[in-house]
Amino acid sequence: MEPPLFPRESGQFVAERSQDVFVEEEGVQKVAEMLYALRDSDELTASGWKKANPLAPAATSDQALNWMFVVDTMNFSFWPEKETQQCEVTFNGTTYTGYMTLCAAITRAMEEGVPITDPKFFSQISMEELAHVLRSDNETPMPMLHERHQVLTEGGRVLLQHGGSFRSFISQAGDDARKMVELVVEKIPSYRDEAVYEGKKIAFYKRAQILVADFWGIMAARGEAVITNMDWLTMFADYRIPQALVYLGALRYSDALMGSLKHGELLRSGDRREVEIRACSILAVERIRERLSKLLQERDGRSCGVNSAIIDFYLWPYAKQHHREMAHIPIHHTRSVYY
Repeated sequence: MEPPLFPRESGQFVAERSQDVFVEEEGVQKVAEMLYALRDSDELTASGWKKANPLAPAATSDQALNWMFVVDTMNFSFWPEKETQQCEVTFNGTTYTGYMTLCAAITRAMEEGVPITDPKFFSQISMEELAHVLRSDNETPMPMLHERHQVLTEGGRVLLQHGGSFRSFISQAGDDARKMVELVVEKIPSYRDEAVYEGKKIAFYKRAQILVADFWGIMAARGEAVITNMDWLTMFADYRIPQALVYLGALRYSDALMGSLKHGELLRSGDRREVEIRACSILAVERIRERLSKLLQERDGRSCGVNSAIIDFYLWPYAKQHHREMAHIPIHHTRSVYY
């Protein structure tokens, strides 16, 4: 089969054929107006990385990049089987759920003296050791422990083959964001987030793009924002941002899909509807970015420095902050290492 379409092209291809998910221009305009109102705020910059990652080591520390790699490599599938049975991790007096349990667990392990950010260690970590690092405060363990162990040790071995750190590994791609994503996907199998839709191979590369965007964020926080071609990245297609896009009116689900999700149907990775949700989310954010760029040009006479990754960085915490207001919109559930 021919190489997959890249994420932006995948979003366009699927959206043109989608049966159950649709991009709504009125909602796109609404979100663009929201972002326009924030045009001069720190919320729409990459330099707020540390604020968005409060449990990470300081961006200037030697451990920050490897911490980021460990977290991004295991950044998938945190939703609980039942809302009342959430995995929880308490660190420094605060109890976390969801993605933040992973961040808290990795930083807790560092404080306990576990060399969890050292590829020599995590490339050979045992299942038992990782289970201890990721231990929950309650009886609900972090999901997919076996898969997290598999992808972390795999990623560690790749780093050891390429200089022994994430910085040395990613330097092979120069300063180009697209080449970085391509390198990660080529060398680390668990980052190959691809599917087939109507006979066409497509790609989302959610975690690979987050990894590159986080690297960019750390470099920006250090004052070393030298990464080029960041506009090539799309949003990071997961389950939280589609919910926010539906809530904001930029996406619409068919009645059939909405009914299936409300009844708790589990969508397998690669299911047509799952692919449509993720792909149309990518296109919706592309449309939002284009509309925001037009507003800035027409109203302020200036170009837009906001890329799709920054819009994602804004929408993900927005979805978390407004989860009660959007509780009537179901997230789609897919157990996968890809998101």
